[in-house]
This record gives sequence, structure tokens and C-alpha cells, in this order.
Amino acid sequence: MSRKRTRRGKSRLPEESVEVEITAMSNEGRGIAHVDDRIIFIDQALVGERVLFKYTRVTKNIAEGRAVEILQSSDLRVEPKCIAFEMCGGCSLQHMSSAAQIDLKQAMFLEQLKHNEVVPDEVLAPLLGPEYGYRHKARLGVRYVHKKEKVLVGFRERNSSFITDTERCEVLHPSVGEIIDELAQCISQLEEKRTIPQIEVAVGDNQTVLVFRHLEVLSDSDRQILTDFCKQKSLVCYLQAGKPDDLELLYPQQVEPLYYQLPTRMGELKIEFQPSDFTQVNPEINKRMVSNAIEYLDLNKTDVVLDLFSGLGNFSLAMAGQCKQVTGVEGSLVMVKKARDNAVLNNIENAEFIYADLYSDEVLTAPWLKQKYDKILLDPPRSGAAAILPSLKKMQAKIIVYVSCHPATLARDASVLVHELGYRLTKAGIMNMFPHTGHVESIAVFEK
Repeated sequence: MSRKRTRRGKSRLPEESVEVEITAMSNEGRGIAHVDDRIIFIDQALVGERVLFKYTRVTKNIAEGRAVEILQSSDLRVEPKCIAFEMCGGCSLQHMSSAAQIDLKQAMFLEQLKHNEVVPDEVLAPLLGPEYGYRHKARLGVRYVHKKEKVLVGFRERNSSFITDTERCEVLHPSVGEIIDELAQCISQLEEKRTIPQIEVAVGDNQTVLVFRHLEVLSDSDRQILTDFCKQKSLVCYLQAGKPDDLELLYPQQVEPLYYQLPTRMGELKIEFQPSDFTQVNPEINKRMVSNAIEYLDLNKTDVVLDLFSGLGNFSLAMAGQCKQVTGVEGSLVMVKKARDNAVLNNIENAEFIYADLYSDEVLTAPWLKQKYDKILLDPPRSGAAAILPSLKKMQAKIIVYVSCHPATLARDASVLVHELGYRLTKAGIMNMFPHTGHVESIAVFEK
């Protein structure tokens, strides 16, 4: 394959379509093919298919492309529900049957573990939930496109900074997903439509919140347009001119905090949060995930439990009703305060929340780290928990439950727990927190 050059000598992408056979799938769900000894990752292509594709990116050893015509279709292929699927970067797997998506994610997860020489005694059945309308948290891009003379609202196009031109979103909660076009029309009426770059979406059990980020001061008429729209659609409207937590309530004049409820053996928990706070995007999966994690920890009334990366108290507060004491440790002081507030809200007195940077060496001298814990729950960000794992050896906890949003770092940390800290991986499996995407949420149980 030759690469054409521009007048200035810079290489540019080949313009012609290329026919290939898809021989495998990547971890994120792209088809894999080979051209001239170069690996090609092709969007919207499935294993076993013959496709025509166009290049979207080329480097020395690998390239990326997008299928433009399916010459021989796979039995795994289905018709995408979303009309903008071919362009939108919000989803990547709607062209694949739901069962095939789960098989791909499970196989990828187990392969990551195997690559790190860790094999679970039991592979858990995938945790499944709603496949559409599941996203209760999202950040939507906004852009006024002068050539089209219209405002676009939505996720960004695949491999692009452009906003997808669409009328609705099938994976967003219907209170927002079904009014994307109307939302764009509303913003197009604003004087400052060019200075609104994004909308934060947060859906709780009690209300749907839109946070309009704006780079310039909004006029009274602009504020009224947004107020009228949100009133008509029964939405709560905030404006954000500064930091993510600097929110101005625009409509209604007074509003109760956002919250979601968690069912537990001790009754319903009420977890309050701000629109900018981290919460799980899929509440149905979250409820079952918390319940399963507590079941796997096998809690009893004498257990002292450590919850690392505890956030708002999503796991800690649910565990408190079934054990003696819970200590939640979190690297955000703001989230620690909110977790404490949620403990008070739910009349929970046996849960304490501590601020600590779990990636800092300073944490190694913390008093809470020198205590003994019977059970431990880990729910780290994508970077994993490698920094804190050596400190867990002294605790000799009977069970560690690890919840992960990134299989590669879970597999890496599992290797440490098994080969260095003396644990056995007894159970592991995936949770379909993000249907139709390549994101994989997983859970693993380690026992002494």
C-alpha cells in the first residue's frame, strides 16, 4: 500500500476503498484485518465478514479504518437501533447482537486474566440489565455550525471532535435522549449560542438535571428561553460559568437534592449527589452490583470492613447495615464530606469516611492503614489499585472484592494478589454497565 503525499510533502490517507477479510475482534469491538503486513482496526466490522473500508488513520505498524460496505455479512450482525450509529462515538457495538457483545466482553476479560497467569475458580454469569435508555449520566457536546446554520447537541463523532448531527439518543435516559433535537433548537434561539460548549446530564430517581456550561454571561432573554424550555420538559436547569461545582440554579427557584435509592436488607438507602459528582451511569446494574458485592464479602455482625476509593459511600453505606464497622477511604475531600452527609441522612453511625490520596506514599503512615480489617472492597478508577496493594498484605483480610472499570488493570492487580499476597481468585465476571460500547465493568473475589 502506498501513501500519497500533498504538495508540502506531508502524507495523507489513501482515498480508495480496500477489500479485506475480518479475522478477529479487538478488545473494544473493532474488526481486525491485515493489509501489507500492517494490522488494520476497522470500525463497524465483525469477525468473519468481508468488507470494503476506508482508512481513517495510518501509522508505521498499524492503521485504523471504517467499513463503508459489507460484502459478506456475519450472523452476529444486527440492524442498529440508533439512526446516527455509523457516525456517533457514543456507541461502538450496536451493529453486534447483544449476546455477541457479552461473549466478546467476557472473552476479553478472561483473556486479560489469563495473560497475567490468573484463572478464576468460577466464572460468574454476566450481570445484565437494560440495553437502551440506561445512561443516567452523560456529558453532551454543543456546537453552533455556521455552514449548517444550526446547533448540534450530542456525543462527538467517532474519532473526531465534531458533534454528531442527530435528533435523539437511544442509550440516554428518555427524559433527555428523546428531546435532543428540541434541545438543540432551544439553544439555537440564544444570543450566546456560540459560547455554550457542553451540557452535563444527571438523572436521579427524583429528577433530571441539565447543567449548561457557558463561556459568556447570558442575557435575561437567554435565561428566560432556557427557563421556559426546562419548565415545559419538567427538567431542572443549572448554569455553570466557572468550576464544575460552581452551579447556579436557574429553574425552578428551589429544588431538592438529586438522589438515587439503593435497596438493602436493612431497607432503602437514599444517596444524595450533585450533578457533577461521580455516580454509576447505569442505576439498575449499580443496584445489583452493590448487592452482589455484599453477598460475595459474606458479611457478618462482627466484621470490620475497609472500602477503598469509597466515593459517595455507594458500597460503604450499603455494607454498614450488615457488619460491625466500615471505614471508607477516598481521595476527594469533597466526596468524603458528601459521604459523611449521606451517612447522617440515613442514620448510619458505624461508617466513617477518611480523606487520603491512595496513590501517594504519604498514605503508608496513615493510622487507618495500620488497623486490621476482616473484609476489603476495592473500587478504583481505571488506573487500578497497584499503589495500595502492598499495604493490604499486613491486614490479612479473609475476602477482598475488587470492582473494576478497566480489565487490564484488574488483571494486573489480580496477579499481585494471587502470586504475591497469597490470595486465590475464587470468582470473576463482567457486568454490562455500558451496553453497546467496548467498556467493560467487572468484579473479582479473592479469598485467603
